[in-house]
Amino acid sequence: MIVATDKQCPEEEFLVEDVMVGIHANGFGRIRDGRSFAFHTERNHLIVEVYRPRITGPVPQPEDVVAVATRRLTDIDVTDERSLVAAVRDAVATAAPVSRDNNAKPAR
Repeated sequence: MIVATDKQCPEEEFLVEDVMVGIHANGFGRIRDGRSFAFHTERNHLIVEVYRPRITGPVPQPEDVVAVATRRLTDIDVTDERSLVAAVRDAVATAAPVSRDNNAKPAR
């Protein structure tokens, strides 16, 4: 596990603040533009969620997710920290924006 001491990433585009490797790999970090991200493994996939900047609470809520990326674990060595962080970095860079339809009516 790695824990970064600096909450800012002034010179780096991508900073992983915490990473846990293994079958239940997970972690979180920040992107230079102020957004944060979290990742975890779920079944055969690595799931990365990118959150909006300046979240006020300690735990992001579903409405804070602005982009999501999913990668198959077959090409990622989740026991190797460098491989996992590289996969997360690539996923963050290509995460697809989450669409929000505020005018949608609830299903009846």
